[in-house]
Amino acid sequence: MDRTALSSTDWVIRSAQTGSVERIEAWFGGHGYDPHRHDTYSIGRTLAGVQSFHYTGALVHSVVGKTLVLHPDELHDGMAGTDAGFRYRMAYIDPAAIQTILAGQPLPFIRGGLSDDPRLYRASEALVQGLDHQLEPLEEQDALYDLAMALLAVGGKPRGRKRLDYRAAERAREFIMGHLQLGITLEMLEHASGRERWSLSRDFRTLYGTSPYRFVTLRRLDLLRGMIVRGFSLVDAALAAGFHDQSHMTRHFTRCYGVSPSRWLERLRATR
Repeated sequence: MDRTALSSTDWVIRSAQTGSVERIEAWFGGHGYDPHRHDTYSIGRTLAGVQSFHYTGALVHSVVGKTLVLHPDELHDGMAGTDAGFRYRMAYIDPAAIQTILAGQPLPFIRGGLSDDPRLYRASEALVQGLDHQLEPLEEQDALYDLAMALLAVGGKPRGRKRLDYRAAERAREFIMGHLQLGITLEMLEHASGRERWSLSRDFRTLYGTSPYRFVTLRRLDLLRGMIVRGFSLVDAALAAGFHDQSHMTRHFTRCYGVSPSRWLERLRATR
């Protein structure tokens, strides 16, 4: 695990385990994150204090016993709701992992980003347990299945949706993952998927929680993070990951992670 110093009192621990689920535990005495968006489900548990955040136009307060469920690509921030600070754990889950279970159903949406439903609490327990526990592959797969079923039960199935072409959307996603260095266009995705471009774009958003362009951008940021940790300069990493230049990359990085890439890297280096 990597412990990242944020200030004299704030800290973040990231699980060293790789896989389809990224897990963290953190403590913040005050301000945590500027407004930002992930393209993952963010499933969490407040362990102590009051965890406050703006979400879908409202200020939400999470306490012990609740389950945080932030939908992919929804803008949010993070801060302490009292002077006592807050501690929490979070699991970031790729919607594609949920779609392997839902097989083409729209991603469930939990209103308000916070739930006291016991089904979600039980289903998320394995994913937000202590980071000293490394998830076994089968344990993770079982937990993802339980979570997908709980999300579907609690969130309900959206009405009025046209039939979605999950196979075509998955072909487009696989094409993106294999061609991140290209200047990907909807025309390319239309050809790769066999689906008319605007129908594909609509389906992609519904199935994976974000637009094709946003998905490409986030995957490039994943590549960039790995490169700068290995010692690449921000300029070289930005170009290698497919961004026009460093400033173009920095704008996207800050919107995604709520902090600049240089500051993000400083936090990592503070643990070494």
